[in-house]
Amino acid sequence: MHQTLQLTLAPEIALDDDNFRQHIIKKLRLRATDMPVIRKARQSIDARGRQVKVNVQAEVYVNEIPPSLINFQLNYPDVSEAPQALIVGCGPAGMFAALRLIELGIKPVIFERGKDVRARRRDLAAINKEHIVNPESNYCFGEGGAGTYSDGKLYTRSNKRGDIRRVLEIFVGHGASEQILIDTHPHIGTNKLPVVVSEMRQSILKAGGEIHFDTKVTDLIIDQNQLKGVVTDNEKEHIGIGIILATGHSARDIYELLHARNVLIESKSFAMGVRIEHPQNTIDKIQYHCETDRGPYLPAASYSLVTQTRYKGIQRGVFSFCMCPGGFIVPAATAAGEVVVNGMSPSRRDSPFANSGIVVAIEETDLLPYKEFGPMAGLHYQKEIEQAACKFAGATQTAPAQLATDFIKGKVSSQLRETSYQPGLQSVDLQEFLPAEIAFPLREALTDFGQKMKGYILGDAQLIGVESRTSSPVRIPRESESCEHPILKGLFPCGEGAGYAGGIMSAAMDGERCAAQLAKLYASTKI
Repeated sequence: MHQTLQLTLAPEIALDDDNFRQHIIKKLRLRATDMPVIRKARQSIDARGRQVKVNVQAEVYVNEIPPSLINFQLNYPDVSEAPQALIVGCGPAGMFAALRLIELGIKPVIFERGKDVRARRRDLAAINKEHIVNPESNYCFGEGGAGTYSDGKLYTRSNKRGDIRRVLEIFVGHGASEQILIDTHPHIGTNKLPVVVSEMRQSILKAGGEIHFDTKVTDLIIDQNQLKGVVTDNEKEHIGIGIILATGHSARDIYELLHARNVLIESKSFAMGVRIEHPQNTIDKIQYHCETDRGPYLPAASYSLVTQTRYKGIQRGVFSFCMCPGGFIVPAATAAGEVVVNGMSPSRRDSPFANSGIVVAIEETDLLPYKEFGPMAGLHYQKEIEQAACKFAGATQTAPAQLATDFIKGKVSSQLRETSYQPGLQSVDLQEFLPAEIAFPLREALTDFGQKMKGYILGDAQLIGVESRTSSPVRIPRESESCEHPILKGLFPCGEGAGYAGGIMSAAMDGERCAAQLAKLYASTKI
């Protein structure tokens, strides 16, 4: 017998394995001798009412062997002698592109400027403890990309961009928990994602693919509007049937290279602001309507906020970004002399802090003073603010910070709160370096958010700057169907850095899509 149940349960029943099992057995009046297999297929928390509920889709099998939760199998063909395609960047877009190319009978050759996940840890320790930024290996650059050591959230609204279930199953096939197939907002955790990334690397290498770490692309090999290959920093030339450019949103030198080589790039919209940090207990009490704490069953609460503001007659959206319950704020600079912050959460989300980006949409009018930089105007605007944040906080990786209430009042905080940000905080009036078109909408939005979530901007909330790498300020154009650059043939702009993704899942799906289109156009080409 197989039965599917749709249930709405109290957290102490839904989120405790033993209690959940006993509830199902009692509900279906099963006998102990039935030895039922009970498993969840979907789970989400509904905290909209005063009483928190958990919606669960459960599957029950009695005297029947349940099918596997996943259809994906690690069975990649040997492509060591196949035509090769080049991939620049080993983040989720690059790695999933590589795996898809292998499935399609093409050998992927990946060039990653940073280090593998294990070696990368030393550089993360250096930026946290010694304030030393390695421009090639940091929270943004290295195996697995920015997501590996930032968070590992796998939620996406990009339902039309690819097969979400397939991507999740590939993660599970490489060591991620099957729980990501069940949760509405799946999350691997920054402590577990490096292991999964390492296993994906092994799949690529075992199938005959190549991954070159500490290898930076410095030039392009172009022949009559056809991209033939790339040149790396060891002055070696590499030729491929196509090149997938999956560098992430912080590889500024790649945009500069494309612009210098007269490859069409475009300015695109993006957002900038700050990180707001609270004690996790504050967010729990707001979201779960609890007087003391969330109790032993509920996970660390999250939130999503958005509002519209006006500044000088222009409407600007302000929204929360990459909310990290039970997480940490980390230094995400990619060069000395700049301060950039990002958020991360371990799998258990058990930090005593919650943080989220609160960012303001940047409009075209904001970039008029930078018009001399053409399509890279947003990049220079972004860089200028990051450098100012560093200067005002003491020219190290110490971050400028201000209590949310003081920011709204326009005064410097006399004392800051405890923080998860390891390099430390410096009390600064954030409006000293944040442009008015960011600071004023932020002030208005925070007041609105405080009304929507009572207690959100009280004394324990502090702002830490700057949250500037929400997305790329540059788009590398491509044809909508073929994913190929409209002028430079053989170039497949991909993922966040090209302007076509916004997180691990959408980047992974975009990598798969670009790989499939490259194979469709060039699979028969011999190098």
